[in-house]
Amino acid sequence: MADNREVRSKKGLLQQLRFRTTVIILLVLVLGFGAIALRLLYLQLVQGPELQEKAVEQQLVDTKLSAKRGTIYDATGKILAQSATVWKVVLAPAYLEKEEQREYVAENLSKILDLDYDNMLEKTKQKSYYVIVKRKIESDERDALLKFIEKLEKKYPELSNVITLFDDYRRYYPYNDLASSVIGFTGSDDQGLEGVEFQYDKYLTGTPGRIITARNANQTDMPFQYEQNVEAKDGNNINLTIDETIQSIAEKYMKQGLKANDVRNRGVCIIMDVNTGGLLACASVDGYNLNKPYDLPKSAKDKISQLPEKKRPEAESAALGAMWRNKAIADTYYPGSVFKMCTASMALNEGTVSDGSTFTCGGSVTIYDHTIHCHELGGHGTQNLFQAITNSCNPAFIAIGQSLGPKKFYKYYQAFGFSEPTGIDLPGEADDQFFNEDGSMSETDLAVASFGQNFSITPIQMITACAAVANGGKVVQPYVVQSITDVDGNVIKTTENTVKRQVISEKVSKQMCDYLERNTTQGGSNNGYIAGYRVGGKTGTSEKLTTTDGTEDYISSFCGFAPADNPRVACLVFFDTPKGPNYYGSLVSAPVFVNVMSEVLPYLEVQAEYSDDEKQYVDTVAGSYVGLSVKKAKAQAKKDGFSVVVKGDGKKVVSQIPTAASKVPSGGNIVLYTDSQSRSEKVTVPNFVGSSVSTVKSLADSNNLNVSIIGASSSSGGISTSQSVPEGKKVDAGTVINVTFGGSSVVHD
Repeated sequence: MADNREVRSKKGLLQQLRFRTTVIILLVLVLGFGAIALRLLYLQLVQGPELQEKAVEQQLVDTKLSAKRGTIYDATGKILAQSATVWKVVLAPAYLEKEEQREYVAENLSKILDLDYDNMLEKTKQKSYYVIVKRKIESDERDALLKFIEKLEKKYPELSNVITLFDDYRRYYPYNDLASSVIGFTGSDDQGLEGVEFQYDKYLTGTPGRIITARNANQTDMPFQYEQNVEAKDGNNINLTIDETIQSIAEKYMKQGLKANDVRNRGVCIIMDVNTGGLLACASVDGYNLNKPYDLPKSAKDKISQLPEKKRPEAESAALGAMWRNKAIADTYYPGSVFKMCTASMALNEGTVSDGSTFTCGGSVTIYDHTIHCHELGGHGTQNLFQAITNSCNPAFIAIGQSLGPKKFYKYYQAFGFSEPTGIDLPGEADDQFFNEDGSMSETDLAVASFGQNFSITPIQMITACAAVANGGKVVQPYVVQSITDVDGNVIKTTENTVKRQVISEKVSKQMCDYLERNTTQGGSNNGYIAGYRVGGKTGTSEKLTTTDGTEDYISSFCGFAPADNPRVACLVFFDTPKGPNYYGSLVSAPVFVNVMSEVLPYLEVQAEYSDDEKQYVDTVAGSYVGLSVKKAKAQAKKDGFSVVVKGDGKKVVSQIPTAASKVPSGGNIVLYTDSQSRSEKVTVPNFVGSSVSTVKSLADSNNLNVSIIGASSSSGGISTSQSVPEGKKVDAGTVINVTFGGSSVVHD
């Protein structure tokens, strides 16, 4: 019995042990596999998308392909900015299995592409099918590279896919510095940094393409047959209102004006269509080369080099910013007497003055303890409104401003658009700087504001206001982009002409056009007179803040429009800090206005109508005398109305100055050359400035030169103010020199 009990007891213990073991195993299995299952669920449901994305990244390489940036055109379709094709060199070093192959490829690529050999050799050792060797190579490097690829494939046929060229793009500006402050430029990644390039970057920038390359399990790029290409989409094109010809004319004469008047702080010339607001030209000179936007002028580099080394980077950055700055919209200035066209328009429209109003000038006006002088210290006496404008009389305009009062003056100041940016489609436009933010003014403030002093506006605001004075009283929205088109020529966006408000009546506008036209023929702005054309305008000479050394700086300007009886274009010429012999707007800016408009108006096919007095100075066209005998050539030239000078001992004419079909003053000199030796003879250009028309013509004749008369006619007693070829320069006999004339009397406004 005892043995049976003992056996049963042992069996019970074994069963308990088996049960416990089974429970433990089950617990281990449940907990272990449960944890694994939970982990799998977490990885799949929670981390699944992230892990899937990482797997794709490991299996695929996504390479961006450059998109071609859109082209910028002028108003006539000329290309001002374009992206030309260059190339990106890509290497597939995974194909290079032998050391001699790597060395051969590295040696030739480093020579052709001007790269470091050691760095190039390291790239050939990578286990990849896509390594960028060099970006934006030009055609000469490409041609040399293609020859090497051909040579490489002959030597190693198995390396036919080791070097590949992909299209890339580089921005080019065919006209270099032309309209640089308007067009702007791009950075190394083809992003717009200034001007239209910046303002319209989202339209110009295309959509990049992609090359998706597969990787194998060893994380090595697979060959090109495993790639997927997504083509890049080109950017849209920009069509400007800027006309390259008009812009070139403006910049040419502005650069001459800078040099002739020793201008220290650049100059601005804006030409606007008064009816649409589109800018035909916007020159901030001196500009910069758009193809080399980081190249400072030598004078700036010299100044920076003299600074301590730590200060040079900051100085260079400031110099670049100043060079890129579009002075036409980003700088403010005291408009001076040019603003008087606005003050007179305000008062006429409000009815506080009329054509018959009179004003008495005794040479100065005292307001409280401030004495404000007229430029005519002896005073103008009693004068009507037109005489006040032509005399540019400050006391008279103080009275006109007082007739309006500060509230009405500021109301029109706002209505002309001076109290806010114009909203032109260019970056960096500045705000005006008025006396007080709420427009309030003291009596002294009102007095000086009436003739354009002590408040600041931008040049673009001034010419927009001038356009309103001329076009029937409408303030238009200025702009530079006419339309945006895609690569197929479809219009994406177009600029509609926008009239913001009617600031003065059409009647007042016509009255002001009459006043300002007579001002250029009879009054203080007769230096703005252009033979054959009806031009209206006003000069301005405004003081800048007194400098630290106590000297005074000035801004010289002229703002006008043409034709005065049916205005089409307005032009503002503005020079900041002229340090030459003169600083008055009538002597510095008006001659440049005349030169610019004398070429722009014929280009715009504005018909000239000459008086009998003006006809004797109208240019004609030279005939063709080359190949004729001397006797026949002389006879023909004289029949055409020219004086003839023969140079050389030959029997036939081999060349002539001026050349056939070029413009020559009526009755001018034609120089006929009969041998090549005589062409080496030169004439020294005399000084034509400061003389009457008759004296200039006599001086030109005695030197066998031609002068084209621009500006005032002889009947106005005009005096020459500038010449297109500087005194002392050696030129061919017969050369035509443009001589600009102004009125005999100059208003120092």
